[in-house]
Amino acid sequence: MVEKLLYRTRSVCPTCLKPIDAERISRGKKIFLRKTCHKHGTFETIIWRGNYDIGPWINIDEQELPKDLQCPNGCGLCSNHLTNTCCVVLNITDRCNLSCKFCFADPDNRSNDPSFDEIKKSLYNVISKGKSLVQLSGGEPTVREDLVEIVRAAKEAGAKYVQLNTNGVLLGENKQLVKELAEAGLSFVFLQFDGTEDAIYEQLRNKPLLSIKQKAIENCAEYNIGVTLVATLVRDINLNNIGKIISYGLERVPCVRGVHFQPVSFFGRIPKMPSDNDRITIDELIYEIESQTKGIIKSDNLLPSSCYHPLCSFHGDFLINNDSVVPLQNIRNLENETPPTPAADPADRNREFIGRRWERPTPLKSDPFKPTALKSASSKNTPKPCCGNIHDMDYFLKIAKSHSFTITSMLFQDAGNIDFSRLRRCSLHVYDNEKFIPFCAYYLSEWEK
Repeated sequence: MVEKLLYRTRSVCPTCLKPIDAERISRGKKIFLRKTCHKHGTFETIIWRGNYDIGPWINIDEQELPKDLQCPNGCGLCSNHLTNTCCVVLNITDRCNLSCKFCFADPDNRSNDPSFDEIKKSLYNVISKGKSLVQLSGGEPTVREDLVEIVRAAKEAGAKYVQLNTNGVLLGENKQLVKELAEAGLSFVFLQFDGTEDAIYEQLRNKPLLSIKQKAIENCAEYNIGVTLVATLVRDINLNNIGKIISYGLERVPCVRGVHFQPVSFFGRIPKMPSDNDRITIDELIYEIESQTKGIIKSDNLLPSSCYHPLCSFHGDFLINNDSVVPLQNIRNLENETPPTPAADPADRNREFIGRRWERPTPLKSDPFKPTALKSASSKNTPKPCCGNIHDMDYFLKIAKSHSFTITSMLFQDAGNIDFSRLRRCSLHVYDNEKFIPFCAYYLSEWEK
């Protein structure tokens, strides 16, 4: 099959992590990243399976990389980095109350947690008042007894949004903790949610967890904390559960604000050398979403993010109305918000998109669409979609925030597919040792031989 060179870039050797030249090539409709280390040989990784034409998807002008690029060892950020920080990840513990087979952080439960004072200092270093989105992560952040105080400190430092990345176990077991987090100012929860069957959790997380995650959603609903379901996707385990995950979320609007898909990447606890079949590409994920939702979510509704490289992320924005899932871009002109200008910072735009969609507005006592806390997975009290004419501006503005739903994805890079052109456009940054480090550079690890 005829090969075509698409783009010259840089990457690393998966075995020694030495920066090396790389290139994106096409063979038919498929796209690969190929690179050669003089010591360890040639490596090739599929990055696009050809379900759709990649041309319109790569909607950026990829210029030749600077010769003095220091990725990934010089990440800090450097002057060659193209995107400002949208979301900052602050790891507040390496401990965890689960032992999952798939974990990018690979916590070992042996490291000492940073002190509250150290965390507070970091918060004041990273937060721009009234603007920042801080993700409290780990490990499992809820194992810290002072988590409520950390959330409160983040709000006092001026964070506009405080997000909790969690497996949800303690949120399901301890309603009082959820209440206190809400009172401290927690904006929304990124809830590990890999599927709608316990068999999936037994394979990925080593134990059945569906009921405790449902309880976590109920508790968050009671205290008006928005929840986004976060699914790590692994072929032959839960790739065929995508449609059911989306349906599960849609049935729980406005308590659930959306679904975020993370196709498995090979670092952390799973640094094995994968085959191309192990990988789930971004176009394959979009195809599965459209197919498994039977066209309710169409590929045209899912767009590459302006805040990341198009091969890293996509988003879709929807409104639930009259038992229908309506793409919001079709009615965007009705929404009462200032349209972005070409000069607007993509990181700022993306942060506000996340904040508006994932945070639940406080329901009014007189609001006929005020949600009722979930009682069970099949409860009759599950909030129902609104019913009205979305082309009526008053009605639209009333429900646009409470009954919106997002579908997003992030395809993290590992030693096999890391591409410096993608890395220098990253706006998800881990704060560590007084540096902002692109997420994939921070967690990059060599593959086992």
